[in-house]
Amino acid sequence: MAFNLYKGYSLRNRVFFGFLLVCLLSVAASSLVPYFVLRNNALQQSKIDMQEKTNAVIRFLDYAVSSSTLQTKDLQTVLKNKIFEISDINQHDIAIYDLKGNYILSNKDNDAVLRKKVPLSIINKILSDGARYDIRDFDESKDAVYTSSYLVLKNNVLEPIGIVYIPLYHNESAYLNVLHKYVMYILIVDLLIIMFSIWLSWVTSNNLAKNITKFSDMITRITLFENEMRPIKYYKNDELNALARAYNRMILQIQDQKERLRFKASEEAWREMAKQVAHEVKNPLTPMKLTIQNFERKFDPEDPNVRERVKQMSKTMVDQIDVIATVASAFSEFAKLPEKNNETINLNAEVEDILRVFNDDQIFIHANKNNIMMTIDKVFLSRIITNLVTNAKQAVSDERELIINVDLEQHQRRVIISVQDNGIGIPEDMFERIFEPNFTSKNSGMGLGLSMVRKMVEDYKGEISVKSEVGKGTTFTITLPTNL
Repeated sequence: MAFNLYKGYSLRNRVFFGFLLVCLLSVAASSLVPYFVLRNNALQQSKIDMQEKTNAVIRFLDYAVSSSTLQTKDLQTVLKNKIFEISDINQHDIAIYDLKGNYILSNKDNDAVLRKKVPLSIINKILSDGARYDIRDFDESKDAVYTSSYLVLKNNVLEPIGIVYIPLYHNESAYLNVLHKYVMYILIVDLLIIMFSIWLSWVTSNNLAKNITKFSDMITRITLFENEMRPIKYYKNDELNALARAYNRMILQIQDQKERLRFKASEEAWREMAKQVAHEVKNPLTPMKLTIQNFERKFDPEDPNVRERVKQMSKTMVDQIDVIATVASAFSEFAKLPEKNNETINLNAEVEDILRVFNDDQIFIHANKNNIMMTIDKVFLSRIITNLVTNAKQAVSDERELIINVDLEQHQRRVIISVQDNGIGIPEDMFERIFEPNFTSKNSGMGLGLSMVRKMVEDYKGEISVKSEVGKGTTFTITLPTNL
């Protein structure tokens, strides 16, 4: 349950409150433990002082009765005057009782004596133990707490001859005075420590969150199409330094792998392209060879239609040569795109000019802003839009009239171009291969259009995706940075 409480909080807040909680607990522990220790010491010292006072009183009494072997009945006579002297010296009231708890004498008037008789239970206890017996009580007349101490009085042969009662009034403020000063000072110090802890925990959590956010942003930007991956510069010798070093090693490995993948992909692509070009070139060569062989076998100089036959053969040869030229042009166009000439354009106006070439009232343009500005090469943009719209027109369905929607949207610093048609759609078995350089679903062509579009989009660090459903249509979506 405790973990769920933190589920909705950011790392910075968790670090802040966690660090602050530790500081507060440390402050509380460092304050409360000494408080209770000092308080217990003060109370213990109070008990020690009380014991020393009662011991001093009993020593005086022992000395007073030690001159001869006295009995209980002799106490009244021997201590009649001495008890006042002992009380004055020790600054305590004193009362003497016999071994049955009956009152004998005191330094105070009989009417002022707090206890006229000692309970039998107390008598039995102190006679059996021989130790002092204390009872904590409250004097309403003085509104004060006092301790009733009962001790055994013995003669010079250590025989019990009486019970001594000493009421000790407490003055604990003297003992707790130091404690109260400590509490006052420690509260001031604790307040300063808490304020410093709040500031330190806030700074620490902010720095930690800032560094982690920085690392996260840099890691998030890592893609296979990112040309430049910058290393993290972090010079503090802490745990985040290890993370920064790991990230820097990772981007070096990624760049190395990218180079290897790029070389391998390029090699495979050109190998497949070479096979496709060879195949496309061999196709027209075969009918050309057969036409020449057939003409040579049937050639008759005397034939009155010889000119017509030569003309037909020439036409066949020229047509096949045109096919070879088309293949060569397509291959050359894919192999070498023109150099980019970037300029700031109004995307809305530029796309309208490109689509005007089609002169088709089945193409509709939509935009979420009137003037979407971006930096791009006009030729690249023209070839991207032209290829996508041409593919959309060629996907016309026999069941309905073709409609093509070209949508232009700008969201912050990104531009989204989508070309949607309601044509025949792309079959599922072809869906993943449409961007391959030599793949085509048409009876003619090299299948380089979409490959070239993707290459141009990626040159601008953009992305292209496609969604399609057979019988309903296809949507190509391109996302590009505005580069402004």
